[in-house]
Parts: sequence; structure tokens; C-alpha cells
Amino acid sequence: MAEPTLFVEVHILQSVPPSNINRDDSGTPKQALYGGARRARVSSQAWKRATRIEFAKAEEPTDRATRTKRIAALLSQRLAAPADNAGAGLDTAQADRLANALLEPLGIKKSTKKEEQSAYLLFFGKPQLDALIALLGGRAPELAALADKELEEEIKKLPVVSALSTGHPAEVALFGRMVADLKDLNVDAAVQVAHALSTHAVRTEFDYFTAVDDENTNDSGAGMIGTVEFNSSTLYRYAVLGAHQLRKNLTSAEATREAVVRFVDAFTRSMPTGHQNAFAHRTLPHLVLVTVRTDQPVNLVSAFEEPVTGNQGLATSSALALAEELRTVGNTWGSTPVRTLATYALETGKLMDSFGPSLPFPTLLNEVSELVGGWLTDASIPAQTAASDAAAEAGKR
Repeated sequence: MAEPTLFVEVHILQSVPPSNINRDDSGTPKQALYGGARRARVSSQAWKRATRIEFAKAEEPTDRATRTKRIAALLSQRLAAPADNAGAGLDTAQADRLANALLEPLGIKKSTKKEEQSAYLLFFGKPQLDALIALLGGRAPELAALADKELEEEIKKLPVVSALSTGHPAEVALFGRMVADLKDLNVDAAVQVAHALSTHAVRTEFDYFTAVDDENTNDSGAGMIGTVEFNSSTLYRYAVLGAHQLRKNLTSAEATREAVVRFVDAFTRSMPTGHQNAFAHRTLPHLVLVTVRTDQPVNLVSAFEEPVTGNQGLATSSALALAEELRTVGNTWGSTPVRTLATYALETGKLMDSFGPSLPFPTLLNEVSELVGGWLTDASIPAQTAASDAAAEAGKR
């Protein structure tokens, strides 16, 4: 019998003002050709990192995940910390040697340029370093005093790989990890994030700027001149979270439910930070649509294969196109979400026909929590709650 699946999809329409939130190697805002038109693009990597940073704000710093080449240095710092601070109290040289020995079973290659760093970024939870130290059972000083060969033999007896293969923080469980050198460390991601695309065609513009030298009183010339490229756009953003995969990664049903809700919140509120001081571009969405499916994910970007046009704003037209695409997919393919939840501030009854009534965003998150919690308990989708029923009734009035 096939394992039951639950896909929680987040569709967002969001307008950003003149900005350059994700640029290429030449400083130009990233773009893509879609539907024969040049679109603004924000890479999935940029928005995943922004989401991860937003998600981590609710975590204690010591409980967060980190992606770094400096795992050996972090482990060494813990081994050198006093015993009453969860460390081993080793001196720096001993801590460095023992840290490298502990990481040897992971097969993590060192950088050819910087010996103290690994060859690639490794994503792990900071508490997992404490789990590595716990494997030593208080024997750190004893092990650090052993000769190289004896130390290697003792470390081989410890379940080092297991310590980094279990107890994943939510961030690793959500976004996954790939380690080419040791597949046992791989974690299948529970989240997929699409490149954000503008619903309409865009043109890149240039801002010519000058900076004045405040201490220059002798002439009227600028102290610095330059240009920065920018565009403005209404973006369609999409992410899908497999609650079934997240449950595997986290093992705890309660942790899974909480992580799903926090991901929806973090993805909605996050914003990449490119040129943020120059443009102050942080906005909130026009529309957040959560669709829940049990068969397969469906990215609704085809709604904008024909670019949206208009000179009186693009948000409403984009939302109507998205609503029509949701209906079309359901009618054509029979792929209809088992639940649809939405938050929007656009005045049109056609949206309610497709998305249901607009819920205050905190209420939407509560609905997602109830839904995922019910599915984790008995693999069924709970009926609409009183809150959503009330919102529906208010919408009719």
C-alpha cells in the first residue's frame, strides 16, 4: 500500500518597488524569458536562504542550523570550552587534533586552499556538534593524549556518522542536505522552492547616483558617481512542503506540525536582502494562497505564461489570472486541492469563488496547523473550522 502523502503548497503574489534584490555576476537584476517575455526573476536559492534566516529567528542561537566550511573549527571551539559549559576543557592544539579525528569518519575532504576548512559547505545543526562531543563520554583528555594510530582506532569505535544523521533541526529537515562524499549524511529535502517570476514583462532601468564629499568646500564636483540597475515587479512565488517527508526527517509529529506552520509564515514574510539599504524594498504580499493536495504538487505559474498587462496596477489582474488557472487545472486534469486557504486584500468576488474567503493571516496559520495536525494523527484532512466558516459567512455579507 502506498504511503499517504500530504503536500502543502504556498502561492504568493507580491509587488516589490524599484529594487535589485537578487543580482547576477554583473550586478544586473536576475531575469528569465518566459512566455516569450522578459521577466524579473529571484532565484530559488536566494529566497530559500531568506526563508531559512526568517525561520531561524524563532530559534535559540545555540539550537539553530548552520551551513559552513568551518565545522572543524566549531567543533574545536566546543572541545576547548570549559567542562561546565558543555565543553571538554582541552587546550587549543588538543582540541584541533581531536576535532579533526572525530570528523575523519565522515570523509569530509579539506579545502586545497585553506587547510582549516572543508572543501564544501556542510549544513548541520549546532546541537549535533554537542552530540559528537557526547560520544566521547568524558574521555576527551584521555583520547587527546593518545598517539595518532591509537586515536584513530578509538574514534572508529564511535557512531560518529549516526550523530550527524539523526536529531536534525527543523531547518535541515526542511531544506535537506547533500554530501557527495558520504551518502549516509544525505537528508532528502521536504521543501521545494521555485524561482520567483514577475507576472508581467519587465525592463531593467538604471539609477545614476552621486555622493557628495562633505568636507569638500572648494568645488562643486561629486565625491563619487556611479549607476545601479533595478526593476520593479509583481512576483509570483511558489513553494511546496511534503509533510510526509518532513515527518520522516523529524520523527516527531508535533515538531512536524510546528515546522510546517513556521515554514508557511517564514516563506510569506521573508525577503532577500540585495541592495536593501539602497531601495528599502521590503513589502508584504497582496495574496497568500495555501493549497493542500494528497496526489501531487502543482505549480500554477502557467497562469502567467501570457504576461499580465495594464496601466492601473497589476496585482488584481494577476490574482484573477491565478484564480482562473486554479479552476482550469481542476476542471481539465481533475486535480483539485483537498483544501484551499487564502489571505488577500484585493476587492473582487471572483477571488472568493476560487480561493474561498480571505482569512486574517494568523487565522490561516491556525487552519494550517489544525489541518496538518489532523493528518498526522489519522491521515485524514479535518473539516473547516468555525473560524473559516465565520469568514465565509462574513464574505457573503
